Amino acid sequence: MTRRNTSRVEFEEYGRTVVYRRHRNGGGLVSPNASVDATAFVASDAWIEDGARVGARTTVGAGSWVDVDADVGDGVVIGPNVHVGQRAEVGDEVHLGKGVRLGADVRVAARTRLPEDFVVAPGEVVHRTRWGVAA
Repeated sequence: MTRRNTSRVEFEEYGRTVVYRRHRNGGGLVSPNASVDATAFVASDAWIEDGARVGARTTVGAGSWVDVDADVGDGVVIGPNVHVGQRAEVGDEVHLGKGVRLGADVRVAARTRLPEDFVVAPGEVVHRTRWGVAA
């Protein structure tokens, strides 16, 4: 039995071929024009788009999408089904809970924790804080 090399994946999008490679740690799909640290984990059904950067020791959860030109720092935890918008900047050691949505051009300060299903509108700045449900 011959194994196929699945490190390169191609899709057709709007009449053009889009190519991704599988990240060695987790198997997620990474654009050849993105930069993902070797120590990062990218779940097999997560996507990292053109120009995006994912830092050291960062985890990108199942079904998550790091959009074009987004910059994700070191030691970040991106939960499942999260969208990091175009040109968003996520500081070091941030925790994004399940289903978080960051709009385009959002800035999230280092060590911020955003809870499940939290939505940040495009262009907003989130300062270091712990967001959650009041007692």
